[in-house]
Amino acid sequence: MTDPNRSPAKFHLNKRDGKLMGVCAGIADYFGIDATLVRILWVVGTLAGAGSLILVYLLIGLIAD
Repeated sequence: MTDPNRSPAKFHLNKRDGKLMGVCAGIADYFGIDATLVRILWVVGTLAGAGSLILVYLLIGLIAD
């Protein structure tokens, strides 16, 4: 059962725990998973997608927070 008084989670960059811009650490915080797993999945996705996730990473880093 969800708590009606709890505000919905909001995405934020986690610059304290982040390596580059805090995007992967922010995604990990949002979904409640380990940042290392997000980083590994991001690299695999970038290699599989011919580098298209690099642009997505930069856009998230510039637009968020």
